[in-house]
Amino acid sequence: MSEGKMNPVVHFEMPYEDQNRVVSFYNQVFAWKMQVLGEEMGHYVLATTANADVKPDAHRGAIGGGFFPKKPDWPAQYPSIVIGVEDIKETMNKITKEGGKVLGEPMEIPGVGQYVSFLDTEGNRVSLMQPKDKM
Repeated sequence: MSEGKMNPVVHFEMPYEDQNRVVSFYNQVFAWKMQVLGEEMGHYVLATTANADVKPDAHRGAIGGGFFPKKPDWPAQYPSIVIGVEDIKETMNKITKEGGKVLGEPMEIPGVGQYVSFLDTEGNRVSLMQPKDKM
C-alpha cells in the first residue's frame, strides 16, 4: 500500500442530452447553482453544490468515495455521485416531479443512514444519502 500523499477527488462530471432540462432538474431538486458556459467552453455546465465545505474537518474541497461489489439483481451499476439530503422521501418526490426516476425504496445502511439511487432526466444514475443524524 502506498504511503504517499493522497490525490483527492475534487470534481465530478456527468453527461447530458438536453442542457435546459439538466439545469432545471438539478436546480429544482437540489437547489444547485448551475452556470451554463458558452460554445467556447464546449457548452459545459458548472454545478456549484455547496457554499462551504460540508465536513469542516475534511480537506477543503475534497470529497470521499467508495467502491461497491456488483450484484446481478441491482440496476444501473455505474460510477455515480451521492448527494446528501435532509429528507430522502421529500427529495424522492421532487425527483419524480421533475422527470427523474427513483430506483426502488431507500435502504438502511447501519450506522450511516438511508440510501437510494435514481436516474436523472439525462439517464445518469445518481444516489441520495440521508445521514443517520438527519433521521
